[in-house]
Amino acid sequence: MKKYAVIMAGGVGTRFWPVSRVDKPKQFLDILGLGQTLLQMTYKRFEQVLPSEHIYIVTNENYRALIKEQIPEINDNQILGEPMAKNTAPCIAYACYKIAQRDKDAVVVVAPSDHLIINEASFIDQVNACMDFANTHDALVTLGIKPSRPDTGYGYIQFKEAEVQQGIHEVKTFTEKPSLELAEQFIKSGDFLWNAGIFIWHTNSILSAFDQHLEEMSELFKSGSDAFYSEQEAEFIGRIYPVCQNISIDYGIIEKSDNVYVLPSDFGWSDLGTWKSLYDVADKNEDQNVPIGSKIEFNDSKGNLVVSHRDKLVVLEGVRDLFILDTNDALLICNKDNEQEVKRIVGDVKSKFNGEHI
Repeated sequence: MKKYAVIMAGGVGTRFWPVSRVDKPKQFLDILGLGQTLLQMTYKRFEQVLPSEHIYIVTNENYRALIKEQIPEINDNQILGEPMAKNTAPCIAYACYKIAQRDKDAVVVVAPSDHLIINEASFIDQVNACMDFANTHDALVTLGIKPSRPDTGYGYIQFKEAEVQQGIHEVKTFTEKPSLELAEQFIKSGDFLWNAGIFIWHTNSILSAFDQHLEEMSELFKSGSDAFYSEQEAEFIGRIYPVCQNISIDYGIIEKSDNVYVLPSDFGWSDLGTWKSLYDVADKNEDQNVPIGSKIEFNDSKGNLVVSHRDKLVVLEGVRDLFILDTNDALLICNKDNEQEVKRIVGDVKSKFNGEHI
């Protein structure tokens, strides 16, 4: 078995505005204040599973220089530049067809670049177990997160009771972002997991699935497979990407396939999709405040998240449950309960200020 990893790093991180910007999204930021960006943490995590030369990063072509800056040892052929955002199916097709051109025995793990994983040892063990399974079965495997609450922001995976191998179960159904009432029923049933968007498969299995469920996309990538690892690759990708269907791997393949399996997992996972998700996992002081920055003081204040990396003193006096996000050209203050409005706010700012501050 030859192990490979594909890191998806093309998102713009709108919900982490104003810290995350189009020219430097959250995966390229030290959003947790740990001295490493989320991308660097993800890359180093996979270095513990497989050779670094087998780690591919799919991103917008405009972020190629950022990746080289943050991971200087990476080879240019390991950075897959997308000319435009087309959701996860084309992104994964690009990576898997390219890897298959190099290695017909490849087993691939695909993961986002901006997720937090606290228990890395457990994560590595479970990825290895799934890779072993995918190497000997025609299977599309996903890591399902044991839910801690009835969250309506995640997709849910229902699995069959019987184990197939090493804790791996056959998938029964998928449900995308259910109502709160339905999510509560899922939690009570005990046979539903959160969909973390982490997949493992042999290249033969996923390329066969593209042939079956996304035939036009499959034909596009097959049409110029000889261009991979050559000077013609960028031109080929630039030509086919505009006509690729804009669709997620979940809708395009996973939910249509009858060979999908899941390993129920619990390794301290968060998708870090919003400021609240960051607040939930961050270390807090005795008053449940989270300071990310060096000059932040709290007086009679509770439940706040403050991000300020500038050399400016920030003092909170008598406030509760606020997110305060300070950058050189923008300051966002919002109630914790309104943090889902950030995406709308970004749209308003973009239209009112002609794209500035975005």
